[in-house]
Amino acid sequence: MGQPTPATDDGWWRSAVIYQVYVRSFADGDGDGTGDLAGVRARLPYLAELGVDALWFTPWYRSPMKDGGYDVADYRAIDPAFGTLAEAEKLIAEARELGIRTIVDIVPNHVSDQHPWFRAALAGGPGRELFHFRPGRGEHGELPPNDWQSEFGGPAWTRLPDGDWYLHLFAPEQPDLNWAHPAVRQEHEDILRFWFERGVAGVRVDSAALLAKDPELPDVTDGRAPHPYVDRDELHDVYRAWRAVADEYGAVFVGEVWLPDTERFARYLRPDELHTAFNFSFLTCPWDADRLRTSIDDTLAEHAPVGAPATWVLCNHDVTRTVTRYGRADTGFDFATKAFGTPTDLALGTRRARAAALLSLALPGAVYVYQGEELGLPEADIPLDRIEDPMHVRSGGTDPGRDGCRVPLPWAAGEPHAGFGGDPWLPQPDGWAAYAADRQAEDPGSMLSLYRAAIRLRPEFGDGPLTWLPAPDGVLAFTRADALCVVNLADTPVDLPSHTELLLHSGPLDTAGRLPGDTAVWLRA
Repeated sequence: MGQPTPATDDGWWRSAVIYQVYVRSFADGDGDGTGDLAGVRARLPYLAELGVDALWFTPWYRSPMKDGGYDVADYRAIDPAFGTLAEAEKLIAEARELGIRTIVDIVPNHVSDQHPWFRAALAGGPGRELFHFRPGRGEHGELPPNDWQSEFGGPAWTRLPDGDWYLHLFAPEQPDLNWAHPAVRQEHEDILRFWFERGVAGVRVDSAALLAKDPELPDVTDGRAPHPYVDRDELHDVYRAWRAVADEYGAVFVGEVWLPDTERFARYLRPDELHTAFNFSFLTCPWDADRLRTSIDDTLAEHAPVGAPATWVLCNHDVTRTVTRYGRADTGFDFATKAFGTPTDLALGTRRARAAALLSLALPGAVYVYQGEELGLPEADIPLDRIEDPMHVRSGGTDPGRDGCRVPLPWAAGEPHAGFGGDPWLPQPDGWAAYAADRQAEDPGSMLSLYRAAIRLRPEFGDGPLTWLPAPDGVLAFTRADALCVVNLADTPVDLPSHTELLLHSGPLDTAGRLPGDTAVWLRA
């Protein structure tokens, strides 16, 4: 393979629209019911027409798929269900020819239990130093080494036949790496270079605040500070080393950093660490004007001291779809709202999702769009016998898991399986074809048409700061450059501020030219 010219960092990421591709559910190119790289390559013209600047691919590496690919067995190989490394290289190059960069997902906290390192560790010897193996507590070692709980429910430890236990903050098939070991650090720096040399422009870092562990592995309930595995100071040395690698290639990072402490959060975005991090405050905010404004203000304030751009996210592969979430009485982010049979007003949710799209795309910084959001897809109810997400099993069946937002996309209304390809690995709901991209492309009032128009018009807001405008209760109004964004979250229509041109609206104005509730508009000053 000829080494491509490394990506250049021209600041594109500061205001980019980045589209998240969950490969398994995007498009099936070979008819086996699983999305693949051939399907993505065939849909690159669609993505170019949508107007996105980059594609973020959730893990496409070789994996047993015990957690949707986040259990990686080989970082230098594409999973055979998706294609080959050569196809990935072609996809990266073809997308770049269309002006679309590629971001790949790195999962540094853990690997698959099928990874060669872990298989060697199970055979004994020094390989165990690369993970966290410990004897159990209790008279016969029958109790876990500490009280840590898995993110997926249940203990974060699994016992082996030889009596030792190993740590996994997620599923048992995802053993945690020991980031105090130099071989772990070197391997990940080598993996970064491997993908940067193939033209990748950036890396999304999964569970970025969880890597380092207190070497004593104390109980969480003993109350000691800092936390034994969340946001430990030694993490920053890891990301400084990574940043040095990325700077060689002009590549960028976005971290998945869930932290309530805004000052601690901002430390990850210092100029010699990660470039950006996901904004979960905005994603988890209810449909409430005051709380959204607070989230926006806090987000901009916490990024300002380190000069990092904010990011805005409405949905991703782990979160209930926006249309469904905003159609519920309580629209805050709470995994409990994913309960089976939770009633949803899809018409209300769609109106709000359309308005939220214009809100997020008008804000300063980068915007992430999860696949299918531009089609207005709702959360799907998955039959119990078809759920694959380990969260469902680990919760004892009380949590339906995340498969409802991962259902394969509908592309063509008149084709089998709504044009996805073969019989999908997750079942598409009845009526899924009504959301098909080909049907929406012909409808100027569709969600797809709205996203295309908004992304095309987004440069009207320029690169400048946000200035809030006076507005009635329940209304958000701000200006950037020569453009205004007004979002009415109240129940009654409101008059529009003075303007010279109506650029775009998420729904029609009323007969008096006022902005109805749950509607947003872009104006030229």
